[in-house]
Amino acid sequence: MTKLLVTGASGHLGRLTLDALLASGKIAAADIIAVSRDPAKLAEYTAKGVDTRAGDFDKPETLTSAFSGADVVAIISVDFPNRVQRHSAAIEAAKAAGASHILYTSLAKVDGVPVTFGDDHFATEEVIAASGLAHTFLRNGWYSENLFMNLPRALKTGQWVASEAQGRASYAPRQAYAEALAAAMLSAGTENRVFTLTGTELYSVADIVALANKVFGTSIAVIDITDEQLAEGMKQSGLPDFLVPVLVSMSTNVRNGGLDIITDDMEKLTGKKPLDLESFLTLSKDALRDAAK
Repeated sequence: MTKLLVTGASGHLGRLTLDALLASGKIAAADIIAVSRDPAKLAEYTAKGVDTRAGDFDKPETLTSAFSGADVVAIISVDFPNRVQRHSAAIEAAKAAGASHILYTSLAKVDGVPVTFGDDHFATEEVIAASGLAHTFLRNGWYSENLFMNLPRALKTGQWVASEAQGRASYAPRQAYAEALAAAMLSAGTENRVFTLTGTELYSVADIVALANKVFGTSIAVIDITDEQLAEGMKQSGLPDFLVPVLVSMSTNVRNGGLDIITDDMEKLTGKKPLDLESFLTLSKDALRDAAK
């Protein structure tokens, strides 16, 4: 039986991917390998029969046993720093284990975008392509959950301060991306594939605020500022210096059209459309209000 391996299995996307694999009915729990730096966090999956293992991208020597026997390896992209180096360690471990297919969670419009981590995704894709293994790149758009970075403050202050101008992006819940990744793992073969995963509509900040005002009964106003003003405001609010350019570049990327794309790849993989943004906001009302306190 084909063994499917998920890295970063104790993270948000990793857990949801394990759930989607188990719910599919297409693979036995014992044929799912869940790798985490701290497998104790995966106790609930161990109890379900999933093969949980310790593996740390920063300690390549731990990956040999973690990846042993895996046929299909899903590398969920790690956080910075040293992303490409850490991803490369996982790619080498997959090759050494005799895996036949690598999947990687990348970024929509990955080449030449201003977002600071775009180059890391592009470089990782190149390392995977050079590995000689069959591969699937899942180029993800924005998560609906990203709105938790800005919307609670807007609910609290009545203002959404942004430098995206009229730039637009699509949004889909993390659950939808996980279900797409699970489906791609289950259908992985010998061919190379690229899926650009997006929501079903494009939204500017003004569009999002209009939806929020409708759902919450508020009158949030959009305050347009420059990237420089946004960076200064972040610094004054106490955000770490290393994080400021990352967050500003995300806004720049939206303004420049880096996420201005809609595909039906999500539906092709999962057989259903992802949850629309208004429904997501409605279902998340209590959590967003709590975050705004």
